[in-house]
Amino acid sequence: MVKAADINLTSWGFWERPLEERHAAFRALRYEPGLPHYEEPVTYLPPGPGYYALTRHADVVEASRRPKDFCSGQGAISIPDMPADLGEYFGSMINMDDPRHAHIRRIVSRAFSPRMIQRFEDHVEEVAARIVTGVREGGGTGDFVADVAARLPLTIICELMGISEDHYQTVLDATNVILAGADPEFVDAEDFEKIAMALLTAGQTLKDIVEDLGRHRRANPTDDLTSALVNANIDGESLTDQELGSFFILLVVAGNETTRNAIAHGLHLLTHNPDQRALLTEDFEARIPGAVEEIVRYASPVIWMRRTATCDTTLNEHEIKAGDKLLLYYWSANRDETVFDHPERFDITRSPNPHIGFGGPGPHFCLGAHLARREITVMFREMFRQVPNIRTAGEPDRLLSNFINGIKRLPYEI
Repeated sequence: MVKAADINLTSWGFWERPLEERHAAFRALRYEPGLPHYEEPVTYLPPGPGYYALTRHADVVEASRRPKDFCSGQGAISIPDMPADLGEYFGSMINMDDPRHAHIRRIVSRAFSPRMIQRFEDHVEEVAARIVTGVREGGGTGDFVADVAARLPLTIICELMGISEDHYQTVLDATNVILAGADPEFVDAEDFEKIAMALLTAGQTLKDIVEDLGRHRRANPTDDLTSALVNANIDGESLTDQELGSFFILLVVAGNETTRNAIAHGLHLLTHNPDQRALLTEDFEARIPGAVEEIVRYASPVIWMRRTATCDTTLNEHEIKAGDKLLLYYWSANRDETVFDHPERFDITRSPNPHIGFGGPGPHFCLGAHLARREITVMFREMFRQVPNIRTAGEPDRLLSNFINGIKRLPYEI
């Protein structure tokens, strides 16, 4: 039996353990009274006072609902506080609090007009059909991530922004570095200086691409999202070049990585749960909405987000001091036995399904959740239409990360 005292969420060794062992550990933490506290990881950033792990659904939801008490502005995606040079690249809406967060979100939301939303929703179908046709006609490599899962969200985001196709691979490579965790394929986890330089280089690469495009679109607007963003005006303000660059990094990192992982996890889950696959194909249109929600719950592509207490307070009777760091473990909350019956079971008919795979309630609920749901839906519809026998042909090659539940490669057959 797993003991809470033996669990160290900071250790990379923990994240190298098999999935079932990690799930058992989080199960033990959910039943442990109080909030477990851990030392911060040793990284290229100065370590701080440590962090509390929120593993229960109720605690994660409550912290998300109280942004004034638990802020995002001190580093939502980093356990150590983010220094200014990294904040220039990664200081997007996800790392902001109101009123600045609300202001930027209004500008961005204005750019997502009904016409723009309809345009990219229609385009998802075209891109998905093109991708699956290529696979059906023998154009695949045998890796589902490279052939299908990564291609759809990357293509949609880049085409939506007006990024030319010759930049696609550069964008993908940069996002892989930004979310590399401690995976030796992408970073040398022992060389903190190299990690910092790799992050800065990846951030600068993405920033340069969109800022160059943004300057051109201010003078020569088209019907793409970059034009809408740089020319949107709320109360006399538009996005600055830095804000545009940070938003693009957020869009390609969150929109590409999380959706591609949900699609990859989805095929893996449907392959290993043939009864659920049969249910889905029996009445696809009626059951795909529930299937998408269950894939996101079960996979939880984003494992955690950080908040920082702005004052002395309590959280569901837990005492919290001003300055305390809290990690909101969505991955654990989405398997909370007090909320989900048989949470270890993959069930596309699960109802209700109050998962928080797109973040908890509050101002930081995922802005791209609607697009992600659309992309997952369309891709599975297209696969089951063109290659109905598609399935995984081996175990996934998983990313070594404590932040993203990533799949690097996934063998498949049609």
